[in-house]
Amino acid sequence: MKFLTSALCLALAVNSIQGFTVPSSSNNNIGFSTANKNAVSNAVLCATFSTGRMSKRELTVLAAEPIKITMPALSSTMKEGRVVSWLKNEGDEVEAGEAIMVVESDKADMDVEAFEDGFIAKILIGEGESAPVGETVALLVSEESEIAAAAAGGAGTVEEAAPAAEKPASGESEQLANVNVDIQVDGVVEIFMPALSSTMVEGKIVSWLKEVGDEITAGEAIMVVESDKADMDVEAFEDGFLAAIFKNEGETAEVGAPVGVIVPEKDDIAKISAQSFAGVAVVSSSSAAESNISNSSSDAPAASAVAPDCDFSQVDMPALSSTMKEGKVVSWLKAEGDPITAGEAIMVVESDKADMDVEAFEDGFLAAIITEEGDSAIVGFPVALIAAEEGDIAALQAYAATLGGAVPAAAAAPSTAAAVAPKAAAPKVAVNTGDRIVASPLAKKNAEALGIDLSTVVGTGPDGRITAADVESAGSGASPKKAAVAVSTKPSWAPAAGVIAATPMARAAAKKAKIDIATIQGTGEFGRVTIDDVKIATGEKTPARKKAVKGGADPVELPEGLVPFTGMQRAVSANMEATLSTPVFRVSREVEMDAFNTLYRLVKPKGVTVSALLAKAVAVSIEKYPIINSSYTPEGTVFNPDINIAMAVAIDGGLITPTLKFANERNIVELGENWKELVQKAKEGRLTPDEYNSGTFAISNLGMFGVSQFDAILPSGMGGILAIGGTSEQIVPCDKAVLGMKKVSKMTVTLTCDHRQIYGADAALFLNEFKNVMGSPEQLLL
Repeated sequence: MKFLTSALCLALAVNSIQGFTVPSSSNNNIGFSTANKNAVSNAVLCATFSTGRMSKRELTVLAAEPIKITMPALSSTMKEGRVVSWLKNEGDEVEAGEAIMVVESDKADMDVEAFEDGFIAKILIGEGESAPVGETVALLVSEESEIAAAAAGGAGTVEEAAPAAEKPASGESEQLANVNVDIQVDGVVEIFMPALSSTMVEGKIVSWLKEVGDEITAGEAIMVVESDKADMDVEAFEDGFLAAIFKNEGETAEVGAPVGVIVPEKDDIAKISAQSFAGVAVVSSSSAAESNISNSSSDAPAASAVAPDCDFSQVDMPALSSTMKEGKVVSWLKAEGDPITAGEAIMVVESDKADMDVEAFEDGFLAAIITEEGDSAIVGFPVALIAAEEGDIAALQAYAATLGGAVPAAAAAPSTAAAVAPKAAAPKVAVNTGDRIVASPLAKKNAEALGIDLSTVVGTGPDGRITAADVESAGSGASPKKAAVAVSTKPSWAPAAGVIAATPMARAAAKKAKIDIATIQGTGEFGRVTIDDVKIATGEKTPARKKAVKGGADPVELPEGLVPFTGMQRAVSANMEATLSTPVFRVSREVEMDAFNTLYRLVKPKGVTVSALLAKAVAVSIEKYPIINSSYTPEGTVFNPDINIAMAVAIDGGLITPTLKFANERNIVELGENWKELVQKAKEGRLTPDEYNSGTFAISNLGMFGVSQFDAILPSGMGGILAIGGTSEQIVPCDKAVLGMKKVSKMTVTLTCDHRQIYGADAALFLNEFKNVMGSPEQLLL
């Protein structure tokens, strides 16, 4: 009998452990998957067979597995919240999306909704009590019969039972829990949980749109994530194949945690798929090589990278959108040494969508700036250090010199420079003395590439630090901008007799072009020959145009040369390229505007705009032909339950599409107020992802620029976009007119559709309905 019992237990254990999701060794809160439930049940069954009885705790585990309701993060600075009131009592039934409690954060009182259907089994944090963000405040069960068991066990029932049930016999638990495999694959890309809003701390994977082994194209949606705002598609950044999924559908992950892996070649999938569970560290071959080089370096740099023994926090480059991979520091709002308060804006970051303020999460002092203004850093890389005490600033500045947050060059040579000295000891003089050089990492890299001796460069940064702009100024021979100081009017430097003053880059370029540098007229400071002077001499560059003579017209200064894209412009360019593979067709027709113009004159004093009226008219037309509001998938047509009208807006440096949500359900006054708010936020770069990514149909209006007719490009993921031209007066036949003719206002609209699920007849019927709505616009007032 004992032999049969052991054999049965072994079979159950083997069957269960195949579906185990191994938790990270650093996480003590173990969540149960379906496989975990089976494993717990089987482990308890084995214990029952062996002892002949089942304990109360084991019965509790088998009977109910409560869902934890945790204290949410209602703002980016919130650390704990107070339960103002419970809107549900123990034993009450709740539905997903229903408010269950009111929480007071550091900003305001807000309702907190349930994410699952079920029954409130136990309230752990009473009204008026506080709890840290992430702490369990109540337990929810799926069946009413499970309330008593969950309430008796409290918060610790599942947490205590889970480790005991998941622990295999002998040393297998250590092997499973401590798995940390480095898989070296060239070009591997990890998929991280993105921050889809400024308050999001974790996300739930609603569904994977791709399976392991599927081919992926950059810009293609690969999964749907539920944030604290809405469900949003997450796109891939690289081409390749989905090699592994770390987080399954229904599971949650913290922002920045890996949820999957993409490999460049299909053959690489086998190297990763065998280890596609939590805890695997995937690295590329190039990363491993760099790591080996770093480990083989001298002991001195390694010692300097040790964090100082003081209380401090690290400011990392945040992910300000779901597609952001790196960000540029536009400006620092605080200087080194300044005191800062949690929630206070400390820098402005340019993402691929807009410029946004970044707040500090801790009180303290800005000890060191690692990424200078104008420099870029990869998301998650350190950009600054915050000291808890002012006396620790000097030690943290020395430590910051060993860190690097700037985006590395593709093939940068290994740097041989020693670690930068602490900023506190840097002399506050304009020119470095040569025995100690204080410069930003980007400045050092640029100086090495340009062949410039940093000891001759004027530093204009804090405490005389050399910035990248100083190096560029030295390379061009221009004088760097610096604070006005009392200096002599005589030149501070002059070349020795017989020496030709020239920049290093100019000398190298002249030598390569086989030009005697003595024959080139220098235009730099003190008559120095610059690289531009050499380019003019070789014909590579056109000399600057001389100013017009007095009394003549000034020449028009036209821009020239490459102007790098901003983050938003890169995103717009990528979105336009993503539409090239979509088969589209276009249908145009004229629409009479007299009745619409009359209605607009009546509602304009109430703040209603033309854009709001057009959005309402389109939404009402879509209600009759919902196929126009659909989107395509390989499996079929996806009908969107909401009509969200995205309207293209041109702003300084890019294009964005603020969205009027539920346009068919809201009145025109409300739509007009919402539209004014969205346009203002777009101009200020303050739109949230949900306000520009949630559109189901688009409108592009160029009529205010006098354009009579044009075709719009269909945005990726939508079924249609309506291009609206300007209004013009025309003479048309009229039987009721005295002369048989009358004057009417008309405009031409062009509908671009995805031909994979929308056909020509659908588009024609929609435009006819739109024409009828515009001709009888009184229905827009309903």
